[in-house]
Amino acid sequence: MRNRCRIQRRGPCIIYNEDNGIIKAFRSIPGITLLNVSKLNILKLAPGGYVGRFCIWTESAFRKLDELYGTWCKAASLKSNYNLPMHKMLNTDLSRILKSPEIQRALRAPRKKIHRRVLKKNPLKNLRIMLKLNPYAKTMRRNTILRQARNHKIRMDKAAAAVEAKSDQKGVQGKKPVVGNKEKKAVGNKKLKKPVVGKNAAGTKKPAAEKKPTGKKPTSEEKKAAA
Repeated sequence: MRNRCRIQRRGPCIIYNEDNGIIKAFRSIPGITLLNVSKLNILKLAPGGYVGRFCIWTESAFRKLDELYGTWCKAASLKSNYNLPMHKMLNTDLSRILKSPEIQRALRAPRKKIHRRVLKKNPLKNLRIMLKLNPYAKTMRRNTILRQARNHKIRMDKAAAAVEAKSDQKGVQGKKPVVGNKEKKAVGNKKLKKPVVGKNAAGTKKPAAEKKPTGKKPTSEEKKAAA
């Protein structure tokens, strides 16, 4: 029994020519496969696509192979228009063939020089690479730097001259021309007030006049009593 749940290992494959009770003899042994030499199946000889299954041949089955497939000397008798495939190489010792003097004489000399990959750099960012491509690039860059410095100096001089001219123009319009050599008075030479002598020494303000007591007007009853 063999399915997804139950997996059984494959055993040897027995190939026979005539069934003289061989099927009944091996049917109770698990994993053994029986094949007739005239009906060989690639799925049984190489299960799962793996070549190398252990095969047991009977003597009659092994002798019948020449009649089925023939040899490299004569064609097959049981098959029509069938020839056994020929080997691509008569000698499979490849290392011995490559080291033979006949092959070595025909081959070119080995190239022992190692060519390492060089990192590609951008000449627009790397001056050393640019100088290899264009030696005049150094002079061009120097001239550019000098021209930029000269232009910057000219701009600064123009700006300073414009500021100076503007300040001079404001001074002429806003101030009157000074006549003579008048100097500003010092802060410490201010006129001092003279001390007050006499009546006004106590204080500059006059004292308020004393108020007279205000009498009430006599009523009519008081006038009669006085008369």
